[in-house]
Amino acid sequence: MAAEKKNPMSKALVRRETMAGYAFMLPSLVFFLGFVIYPMVQCVFTSFFDATMNREDIFIGLANYKELFQDTVFLGALRNTAVIVIVSVPVVCIFSLWVSSVIYDIKGAACSAFRCIFYLPVVTGSVAVTVVWKWMFNNYYGIFNYVGTSTGLLKQNINWLGDERYALGCIILILLTTSVGQPIVLYVSALNNVDQSLVEAAEVDGATKFQCFWKIKWPQIMPTTLYILVITTINSFQCFALIQLLTSGGPNHSTDTIMYYIYYNAFKLYRYGYGNAMGVVLAIIIAILSAIQFKMAERD
Repeated sequence: MAAEKKNPMSKALVRRETMAGYAFMLPSLVFFLGFVIYPMVQCVFTSFFDATMNREDIFIGLANYKELFQDTVFLGALRNTAVIVIVSVPVVCIFSLWVSSVIYDIKGAACSAFRCIFYLPVVTGSVAVTVVWKWMFNNYYGIFNYVGTSTGLLKQNINWLGDERYALGCIILILLTTSVGQPIVLYVSALNNVDQSLVEAAEVDGATKFQCFWKIKWPQIMPTTLYILVITTINSFQCFALIQLLTSGGPNHSTDTIMYYIYYNAFKLYRYGYGNAMGVVLAIIIAILSAIQFKMAERD
């Protein structure tokens, strides 16, 4: 009898707590639906239209997608984006893990100082960072040309951002320096959470530092590695600010990325439907790569 009397009250309590939880979630839920889900649906819908300014949208089916893969500039932007991802993602992950492993053993204020130094580019405004790099790459008075010509490494000044041979490499270099801060902080935290008793037991049994890392530490920091891989991949695919501020896709479209080409078509040529079709293709590519990364991590 006591259980029967208690049950309705417990159900009412659960119902009240559930309603209170949804009430607290409501502002964020409304924001998410209005500014994330609705634009995503509208993007997919508009990609099937010839949408531009000052006239009614015209339904054209898959014509935008057909044009997309016949557009040599888009294919070049896709290739440049792939190069950025293939180079930056492994380098960022490996370099961040190496630096984290080194400063992890440094105790006290020195470890915090190193983390602060590497994290500074993340919290510094992208415009400020880009302006500094643009000055360093300047073909007249930039520090790279000054050091190169002063030491004899360069015979003459190089137009780093205006030469097709160097422009994309310069973009990747800047992206690397601004992308390693967060992974380093995450890896240091993950290494601090490794079960030290297992490491000490392995060392007593004669395991080397590499064996301790590969057999004990690496499996325990795998969730952090997966997160860093996914986030770094997405950020590399969405590289836009550097392109916009440094090269605007030039010279001769050699630094175009998918994100910049979307912006160029949607907000300069006012081809909203065509730009949205690119956005859908980019979202599909990122989703497929993220799913592959999750599957590989689960298998490991």
